[in-house]
Amino acid sequence: MAHLVVIGGGAAGLSAAYHARQAAPDLQITLLEAENRLGGKILTVAEQGFVLEGGPDAVVRYKPWALELMCELGLEAEIVSTTPARPAALIHSGGRALPIPAGLQMVVPGDLRALAQSPLLSPLGKARALLDLFIPKRPQGDEAFGAFIERRLGRQVWERLVAPLTGGIYGGDPYELSTQAAFPQLVALEQQHGSLIRGAIAQRKARGNREAGQLFASLEGGLGRLVQALEARLIAVDIRLGTQVRGIERSKGWLIHTSAEWIQADAIVLATPAGVSGELLANLHPEAARALKAIPYSSSTTVSLAFDKAQLPPRVGHGILMSLGQGFSTRGFTWSDQKWTGRAPEGFGLVRAYFSGVEASPDELVKLALHDLERLWGRVPKPLQSWVFHWPLGLPRYTVGHQERLAQALSAETLPGLFLAGAAYHGVGLPEVIRMGRSTAQRAIAFLLSKSLESEPEDLQKPRAQA
Repeated sequence: MAHLVVIGGGAAGLSAAYHARQAAPDLQITLLEAENRLGGKILTVAEQGFVLEGGPDAVVRYKPWALELMCELGLEAEIVSTTPARPAALIHSGGRALPIPAGLQMVVPGDLRALAQSPLLSPLGKARALLDLFIPKRPQGDEAFGAFIERRLGRQVWERLVAPLTGGIYGGDPYELSTQAAFPQLVALEQQHGSLIRGAIAQRKARGNREAGQLFASLEGGLGRLVQALEARLIAVDIRLGTQVRGIERSKGWLIHTSAEWIQADAIVLATPAGVSGELLANLHPEAARALKAIPYSSSTTVSLAFDKAQLPPRVGHGILMSLGQGFSTRGFTWSDQKWTGRAPEGFGLVRAYFSGVEASPDELVKLALHDLERLWGRVPKPLQSWVFHWPLGLPRYTVGHQERLAQALSAETLPGLFLAGAAYHGVGLPEVIRMGRSTAQRAIAFLLSKSLESEPEDLQKPRAQA
């Protein structure tokens, strides 16, 4: 019987193991995870009536792969949307918090009336943004994302609108992102329409509005329910938690060295962070290993704070984001009790702060979050409880040159039976990672099937005559 080993039990590894099991019920599958739990950065904690998300708290609806998996796992009745809110979120410009303009497509204004009426931009900033309608497109080529937006829409749109919206997606400095790797849709808008705004208007007409908080979805008990449902479907998979992989070798397939034993495999799915995968491949494919280790990561942290709701000031929508260069430590806040129903007991408010690239102790992070809230509110009541979730390898960053690094990294798949999956390659969002786990499982199964056919006697490979 063929043996597939999945290394890494985060979203990509779980998706790969699940889809491999669905496609090949008789396949021997082993899943190795270094931590003592599955799910990676999907971590939901239910405590004293609070439902806390340590990592992602939602999936976007227009990328269907996570929702499709939830439905396939029987979770359809548990899927929830964010509570209706208009505006759904604000951006703090440094002086005050202002609504995000309606009609955005990704991060580009797709409604000229809403852009004209938005107080987030000055009249000069709006006029500069409209020059996008007349600026000629450039030949395709990689470009820093901040430079791309400033070239098309101006610095003010970058600092007050686009950077706050994208800074929490990839972490680190959003200016340094590769536009081609992180936002290929925007490159396509420029090339196809000659203007980002013109392309966004066309997209909006085709798709309709995504306003009033219906862009995001989750599960009633938090995204941890997805991990639980996947684990329940992997009963026939040999799941080994707390198992650190120390090396892999080629030998009649693959040999995987853990702290306890050697495991023989016919195929491997490496669903570990890029640097970890690079270390494991250092002796097998040095060029790919160097490229994998060159993919940068930024740490991320979420701090959740519980308050007496009666002591909180009025909060608008689902949360607030911060403009660049305004002295805030946080990237933004989510009003979790207002964004989702059932996340806090009656009479309590639940606020979640998001940090990227900030290294500090849990107590210091709580103080930083409270300091920023004090700037927003003027006075902050004492939190009744706090929870801090820190991810040293929070998010891979698709900086300029990512596509070249990616091509070199994926050259590791020239090793027969080796497949890569994870957020470092084709998208950091949960839907993209789930999609990549599925496609990687399909390629692994195709490889094992072809290997099985090659090993059959020639007469067994011939088509059987019909009875």
